[in-house]
Amino acid sequence: MVVSPQSYLAGGCSQDSFDDAEKGMYDSTLELTAPPPFVYMGQKRAVHMENQLSPVSPVHENIPPFSSVPELSLSWPAGRRAADANVLQAAVKKPKSLKPNISRWILFELWFNTYRKFFTFVTLLNLTGIIMATLGRFPYAENHLGALVLGNLLCAILMRNELWMRFLYMVVIYGLRSWAPLRVKLAATSVLQHVGGIHSGCALSGAGWLVFKIVDIIRYRAVQHHAVIASGIITNVFIIISVLSAFPWVRNTYHNVFEKHHRFIGWLGLATTWMFVIMGNAYDIKLRQWRADAHVLLSAQEFWFAVFMTVFVLIPWVTLREVPVVVEIPSPKVAVLRFERGMQQGLLGRISRTSIMEYHAFGIISEGRKSTHHYMICGVQGDFTKDLVANPPKTVWTRELKFAGVGHASAMFKRGIRICTGTGIGAALSTCIQSPNWFLIWIGSDQERTFGPTITALIQKHIEPERMILWDSKKRGGRPDTMELLKDAWTRFEAEVIFITSNMQGNDEMMQGCREAGLHAFGTLWDF
Repeated sequence: MVVSPQSYLAGGCSQDSFDDAEKGMYDSTLELTAPPPFVYMGQKRAVHMENQLSPVSPVHENIPPFSSVPELSLSWPAGRRAADANVLQAAVKKPKSLKPNISRWILFELWFNTYRKFFTFVTLLNLTGIIMATLGRFPYAENHLGALVLGNLLCAILMRNELWMRFLYMVVIYGLRSWAPLRVKLAATSVLQHVGGIHSGCALSGAGWLVFKIVDIIRYRAVQHHAVIASGIITNVFIIISVLSAFPWVRNTYHNVFEKHHRFIGWLGLATTWMFVIMGNAYDIKLRQWRADAHVLLSAQEFWFAVFMTVFVLIPWVTLREVPVVVEIPSPKVAVLRFERGMQQGLLGRISRTSIMEYHAFGIISEGRKSTHHYMICGVQGDFTKDLVANPPKTVWTRELKFAGVGHASAMFKRGIRICTGTGIGAALSTCIQSPNWFLIWIGSDQERTFGPTITALIQKHIEPERMILWDSKKRGGRPDTMELLKDAWTRFEAEVIFITSNMQGNDEMMQGCREAGLHAFGTLWDF
């Protein structure tokens, strides 16, 4: 009786697609001529800027083909000393043999995160209910099996709905930031980041209750109409296919298969759910006849669950628009997309070349709500992003209602560090642009040449030199020891929290190091 799991997401995009928008890269192999990196020295007060004219890659829509790249040297304000990037030769990454041994307990804590805790709790709670209903000790389930199915699936939809999640972030941010102690804010942020566990748990549980209901109907098929049984079985098939298509190995290996089956089969599941609800309430098993009683239908819990499911599935699609876009291609590895209107920090946007297929999520860079534009950085990793570089579009489809990423919760904290690698700058930069209380660490290879003059100009315009470290791994001969940078910046910037945007390897290393060092950190989430 109902809708699809892992994302009736009102759109069909998985959490994985949201996380992709927050993943960076540790690629330091680009064979390009590097401009001078930004370096911050601790002993000089004066600012020295040596402009060097560096060529950048072809740019569309009349964006200048050259840009000036300054090399900066300056000190931090009185009372603070900047980490000297030249001194941190711990900078160059330690060999594997010198890596600290992380305790098994810390590794388990990071693995059994809030996502898995939510998933485990929701699944076990529903499994307990199914067992009690089987034993005849759950009267509510006997009378309202459909409500348990639809209630779980409605909850699954809400946890992936843009409007609902923006509402939750707003309540938490404005409700906690002025008075709540740090540990409460950290707990709230963890809950917001990991609601995907509730989504997955409720979707799987809803499918489980649906199977239980169909088995129950078939057991008493002698008094049930064949049309009701048939609609229930069809709904079951659609929901189970939608659930299976969202399993991580399917979603990650065959993304297009996942998207087609999860979205379109899920929509069919919602349609047959309506059939199942209406027919199940319209057929009187005692009199064995159909009845046309609107009052009975309107008073059924299942009906209202189905109504709200439908509404929340439709909301994001109502905001779907084809919008103009300007594409800048600073290098063969990156496309920078420019859109109209400004945005809050910490948001993600989905874009596609078609109205209903192949949506991909990227972090949004904006100078603020009153800005005239916002940007997305699309790293070339698959067919969709390769085509953005090869055939830049003039328009793309997007939902005007944007999704809140965990970075949106940064507004709760007094001071923090945003560390990212490669294209992860797309999800991190807005926070540091819009708030003077956030410190940026960006690790990449030949950033100005790879990401172009637009991103470079945004950084230079809005982020003071004492508030950032830009590490060019090509220029410096390797990646930095990220924990040395984080520990130093944590102490000197007096940070409360660290948000990490990186690939799996970088994310794991930093999360483990931060937990070992006692630094509060939130990393990129991969669904399991």
